[in-house]
Formats: sequence, structure tokens, C-alpha cells
Amino acid sequence: MGLLIRGAAVLTMADRNRIIDNGEIAAEGQYISHTGPAGSAPDRDYDRVIDGHGMLALPGLVNCHTHAAMTLFRSYADDLPLMQWLEKKIWPLEEKLEPEDVYWGTLLCCLEMIRSGTTTFADMYFHMNQAARAVEKAGLRAVLSRGLIGAAPGADKALDYSRRFVRDWQGAAGGRITTMLGPHAPYTCPPDFMRRVIELAGELNVGIHIHLAETRTEIEDTGRQYGKTPVALMDGLGLFELPVLAAHCVHLTAEDIRILAEKQAGVAHNPESNMKLASGIAPVTALLAAGAVVGLGTDGAASNNNLDLLEEMRSAALLQKVATMDPMALPAFTALSMATVNGARALGLPDVGLLKPGCKADIILVNLQRPHLCPRHDPVAHLVYAAHSADVDTVIVDGRILMEKRQVLTIDEEEVLFEVQKRADRLTGK
Repeated sequence: MGLLIRGAAVLTMADRNRIIDNGEIAAEGQYISHTGPAGSAPDRDYDRVIDGHGMLALPGLVNCHTHAAMTLFRSYADDLPLMQWLEKKIWPLEEKLEPEDVYWGTLLCCLEMIRSGTTTFADMYFHMNQAARAVEKAGLRAVLSRGLIGAAPGADKALDYSRRFVRDWQGAAGGRITTMLGPHAPYTCPPDFMRRVIELAGELNVGIHIHLAETRTEIEDTGRQYGKTPVALMDGLGLFELPVLAAHCVHLTAEDIRILAEKQAGVAHNPESNMKLASGIAPVTALLAAGAVVGLGTDGAASNNNLDLLEEMRSAALLQKVATMDPMALPAFTALSMATVNGARALGLPDVGLLKPGCKADIILVNLQRPHLCPRHDPVAHLVYAAHSADVDTVIVDGRILMEKRQVLTIDEEEVLFEVQKRADRLTGK
């Protein structure tokens, strides 16, 4: 199916200064076939032509870390430290989760992401067959992993489930779904269990999605028990010989940063969740200076509490500036790169996050005809410092239109909101 977007300002993300003021983007099937100035697209009959005048076209946003179905717990457990939040509020509710709960909670996540311009996300949770069903229906791209708790009684069954999940869903939904293994964290997955996870990931040829170095308590407990930082502990087990997506990475030594950069592990920075749970400020500028691959994540809606990556970009940039007392830290284009092309790299998706021929046709159009986006001195700065999720007009994944003129085409919004409220009420005993 041929698709042509004409008249939009086109931000390819291939170059800081590569903005085509009056541009055209052509797509054939799942892939972009052309980007260029007005009149440069091949002259042919397109199945669909979109008028992009007054819009900024850019790659769809990439959310590198979330727990999609935790939309069910949004606003249920706020203003608590991480371990109290988990042990007293979240884990007891998660024990009550039914597979269909995860389907509807993930569908709500997909709806929110489509409405705010996210086209790809990485998810770690439970009942992941149901999460994959939701992704397939919504039309998004996702990297999915079943959360693994090595210290739990059901650890062996969870590993078996993960093996089947990878077999059943790797490359599914026309290639939009890829899979990883999801050991929760070093403090819930002891070394012997992590060795088994690493061995299985190598056997299945998939990467690993893990929470790492999130809190000071984690650092102190790991140091007392093993005499190492969590990053050094995982490195000693051989984790970073595989593709790794490491969420948070808040408390890092210089040696930790060197390891993550040298092994090219993907780092998912979650500034708003880290602020809300008072976990700390990740040393993003130091990671980037060392050459690490850093993307952006929202974490789950229970600890953020929204899934808006435009807002996350702004928080990430401002937080690094105040943390370093340097207004030039994490400039706008770097923050936007973390939410697009570098986020895709962190997920191991080399053909996502850029608008150029041969890349996936994951495209969003942002309406620039807004008071807060005028005058148009710098569209990149506007995206990071001024844009709202409601400015996202059109969302395209794999060349398929998921939202047009703010109308989501793949999900029945009213049905999703009804089902999620009903299920959340059951879980919380209302």
C-alpha cells in the first residue's frame, strides 16, 4: 500500500539541521521509500495522500521501559518509597490479576500511547500473551518480556512460560512484536537464577530487559551481599555479552558507566518515575559522554502517572540541567534523539526512529498551529520544551494509520475505559 504525506515540515532525526520545511514522505507497505522536498516523491497513484501542511512530521516516539497493564493501578498507590510501594500496595494487587485484566490494561496503555505519539514501547509484565494480543489489535510496535522473579516459588514455571512466549510471539503481528526475557532485578533474581536466564536468552537468541541500579537501598544491599555494585555483579555473570535493556541505572559508579558504555547496553532513563519515587537522578550526561546508548521510558502508569513521552523529554532535559547546574546539559535535540532513534537503538531496532528510506514507516504528525508553538523559531525546541500530547494529530505504524485528526482508528476508546474501570474496581475491592 502506497502512502504519501505532503506539505509537512519533515524532521528526519538523521541530522540536527535536517528539517525539510515543505517536505514529502512516501511509504510502500511497512517501509519509508522516500523523503525529500515538495515535488520530489515518485509520481504515481498513492492509495492514500495526507495533507501535512501546518504539521511537523517526525519518527514515532519510542518508550524504552514500561509495565503496560499497570494502567490498572494508576493513582492507586502514590507518594510512597519504592519498596513500600511494591510490597504493601502493588504486589498484593498483582497477585489478583487475571489474564484478561492484562489484556484490557495493556489496551488502555496502547490507547494512551497512540494519543501521545508513541509508536514503539518495551514492556515487562505478566500474562504477556494477553499483552501481545492487545499490541496486535492496537497496531503498535512492542518489545515484550515476561517479568521473572527468581526468588519466587514459581520461578521455574515463569521461565518455561517465557520460553513458550518467545517461541509463539517473536516476529508476530507482521514483525511488530519482538521478545526479550525479563528478569526483574538483581535483588529479586539471585546469581544462580540469572545464570539460567542468561543461558536461556542465548539459546533463544533474544535480549534481556532488567531493572538495574534503581535505588540506594539496592546498591547497599548488593554491596553487602556480594561486594559489588549491581552492574558489576551482572557483568561478572556475563549478562552484558547479550543485548541488554537496563531500566533506570540511577546510581552508577564511574566503572559502572564504563561497563554500560563499553558493552553498549541499552539504558532506559525514566526521569519522572525516578523523581516521583525519590529514587534519584540518573547520570545521563555522564553516560552519554562515555558513549552509552540511552533512551527514554515512562515506567508504568502506577509510578509516573502518565505515559506521555513528550512530557518525559522535557523532564529529562530540565532534570539534567538542574542536576549538573549547566543549562547546556542534555540539549533539546539530544533529548529528542533519546525518545526516537537512540531509544530504538536501545531496544535493538536499527530500522526504527528515523525518517529515511529503508526504515519502518512509523511516523507522527504534530500540529504546529497552536499558540504555544508560535512563533516557529526552532521546531526541535518546541517539541521538547513546549509541545503537549494533544498536539499529536496523526500516528502511523508500519505504514498503517492508527490515529488521524485525533481519532484513534484501531481501538474502541469507550469500551476500553469501561472495561478497565470495572476491572480496577474488582482488583481494589470497590
